[in-house]
Amino acid sequence: MFAEVIIPLALPKNYTWAVPDHLAEQVKEGVRVEVGLRQTKRYAGVVKRLHNEKPEFFEPKDILNVLDAEPIVYKEQLQLWEWIARYYMCSEGEVMAAALPSHFKLSSETQLVFNEEYGENFDQLDHDEYLVAEALLLKKELKLAEVQQVLDSSHVYPVIKRLIDKKVCFVWEALKETYTPKKETFVLLNPLYDNEDELAKLLNEDKKLQRAEKQLELLLSYLHLVKTEGEVSKSQLLKKSGASDAQLKGLVDKSILFLEKRHVDRLMYLPRNINIDFTLTPAQQIALEEVNTSMAEKPVCLLHGITSSGKTQVYIKLIEQYVRKGKQVLYLLPEIALTSQIIRRLQRHFGGYIGIYHSKFNQNERLEIWNKVKTGELKIVLGARSSLFLPFSDLGLIVADEEHDASYKQQDPAPRYHARDGAVYYASLFNARVLLGSATPSIESYFNAQTQKYGLVELNERFGGVQLPVINIIDTKKILRPDKDKVIISPELQVAIEHSLQRNKQVILFQNRRGYSPYQICQACGWIPQCKYCDVSLTFHKNTNKLHCHYCGTVYPPVHTCMACGSDRFLQRNFGTEKIEEQLEEIFPKYRIARMDVDSVRGKTAHDNLIQLFEQQRLDMLVGTQMVVKGLDFEHVELVGILDADSLLSFADFRVNERAFQLMEQVSGRAGRKDEQGHVMIQVSNTRHPVLQYVQQHDYRSFYHYEIEGRRQFSYPPFSRCILLTFKHHLKDVADAAANSIAASLKTEFGNYLVGPAEPIVNRVRNQYLMELMIKLPREAQIIQRCKQQLQEQIAIMHQHQRFRKVVVIVDVDTI
Repeated sequence: MFAEVIIPLALPKNYTWAVPDHLAEQVKEGVRVEVGLRQTKRYAGVVKRLHNEKPEFFEPKDILNVLDAEPIVYKEQLQLWEWIARYYMCSEGEVMAAALPSHFKLSSETQLVFNEEYGENFDQLDHDEYLVAEALLLKKELKLAEVQQVLDSSHVYPVIKRLIDKKVCFVWEALKETYTPKKETFVLLNPLYDNEDELAKLLNEDKKLQRAEKQLELLLSYLHLVKTEGEVSKSQLLKKSGASDAQLKGLVDKSILFLEKRHVDRLMYLPRNINIDFTLTPAQQIALEEVNTSMAEKPVCLLHGITSSGKTQVYIKLIEQYVRKGKQVLYLLPEIALTSQIIRRLQRHFGGYIGIYHSKFNQNERLEIWNKVKTGELKIVLGARSSLFLPFSDLGLIVADEEHDASYKQQDPAPRYHARDGAVYYASLFNARVLLGSATPSIESYFNAQTQKYGLVELNERFGGVQLPVINIIDTKKILRPDKDKVIISPELQVAIEHSLQRNKQVILFQNRRGYSPYQICQACGWIPQCKYCDVSLTFHKNTNKLHCHYCGTVYPPVHTCMACGSDRFLQRNFGTEKIEEQLEEIFPKYRIARMDVDSVRGKTAHDNLIQLFEQQRLDMLVGTQMVVKGLDFEHVELVGILDADSLLSFADFRVNERAFQLMEQVSGRAGRKDEQGHVMIQVSNTRHPVLQYVQQHDYRSFYHYEIEGRRQFSYPPFSRCILLTFKHHLKDVADAAANSIAASLKTEFGNYLVGPAEPIVNRVRNQYLMELMIKLPREAQIIQRCKQQLQEQIAIMHQHQRFRKVVVIVDVDTI
């Protein structure tokens, strides 16, 4: 028998190993097995398929070991991995590496093992060899790091090589399981004292205990905690009672209390109950009924609900239906920042039925959630795109909230999958249903709904009957500044902010650039500091007093003199969130201001802490990047300011209008969500841009019809499928030649669909020069599949050429 095994490497096809007779009963599809590749490399791979077809062109090696008694993934996950690899043109090994928690991907760790046959005579060894051999004799095994400690040096390889040559030891590549269950010590009362009479006698008559006052107090604290909590851990008891370890040990030595170590969850879960304590408005109820009707006919439904229409309450009612049927539900969100606010709402309604899964959890926590989903213990999972890979056993519904968001698309590394589209395929494997929700749906999803591929339900009424915010356009061309730089806070916006703050209302200001100043320019000659490794200007961060490259992450000291002319006169151009925060603190010194961007919210709970402060009105103003745009619900926000709409409307990208409309409409949706109408002010110099009038009128349908005509005319999605090839090499002419070579090989059959090759706007990142080639294919499965096959063949042929061997080709299917 043979096994096709997926290992976490970018192999173009899965390798096959032989199943030895003594492991035949243990090897099943979905279990991990230990396999060897080349001489010493060991991997934990997942068995995808068992078969009896012996490979024709090579002799398969034996599987070395079976690591699991039961499969860690189900067949549906393996099918999803295969689909993602095939559709997004990557390897199943790359998908596996993204899908599994790290603890399932065992590490191959070099160890030295003492050779017992060598004996204990080390006379022939030099000083360093003797020290290592002696340590090996005592411990029998040493890791590389331990050898370095023994010799107090990092240069240990020559010593190790000599010991191996002299057969003092040999190298063993061992797969090590890194996950360890969390243990906690619990305190138990001796069963003798379960009887109330015996307990009373102990407390009132035991002389030894009466003399030890602190121990008696500790015992009374324990008895109180047991009544209120049920179970008492050692750490909890010592914290609540203020006692010491020695006092607890005294009670243990007297056999009054016992200590017991148990495995516990790293994450705390609430009691499992369903408590829906709200009723839907008539409009929401109609929407829910229409969603159910649509899902009876079509597997995917798009819920287009304007901002603050109460889509989340519709989701909650729908989730309740599926949980009561015993089904599992996946609730997808594009950003971790969103999970903190929504999880509190969902936990109030579903208690311990719900868990969260995203990259801010450590690997031990992720593994525990993985296992709870696999056993069906968790019925609802709220998570970012990686939660799509969880091993659901009985999936009934996937909700993809804010389905338009670009964060659903993985960028680097491979697999470059889109979680929304993956969710539609994954749900089909379970015959489950998918609900896509957004106030500003992606053009592709709305097109699918208009062409009857998806169901469409619209919710056009704000919750509580509140009107959509009024939007004012502020023409920044009319505001003159002495330094001719962009206006940060216009006089009109400043007056509006003051008015809102005086009424105890909150303000959100949006700018899609972090840092202090996106670039600085020499006033004398126009020189701009640039990154050494990327063709981009450096952003000044006042917080660190450094210049940062936002592409490669390199940090530089601030520049005080021009490298070109020696002048010390620089102008700060444009502005980021740091500069806005600073200016607001100058204008409004009495008010509490916070910033929400990648630099200010690091750590697992940073998002949640900031959001809760703003919810509780302990902050008056929030300045942020896209993080403040997406689906957050703040009751007391009256005013929203978009400080530089020009930066949203001027990208060289076919999706620029769609992105700008979505961002502006979403951020304006944060205003006036309760009680009274909100106000939005957009600062822009290009006031005649057509997207602005659609935003002002909150008119998604008219925007869609305007945008879809442009897409049809130039054959962009949804009328085509785009594949973007990016060629990377440290020599510019090699990257250029590689791109032209692939374009020439595709020209015969796909010449009409090629765009480029051309240099991207940023044509060098991390010292690698870039060239791009886009293929716009018609929506015909056969043509798309043929093009993908030819692409893979041509890239393989190109890599045979000596000159192009080190060219990295990144294939991005359905690029955004």
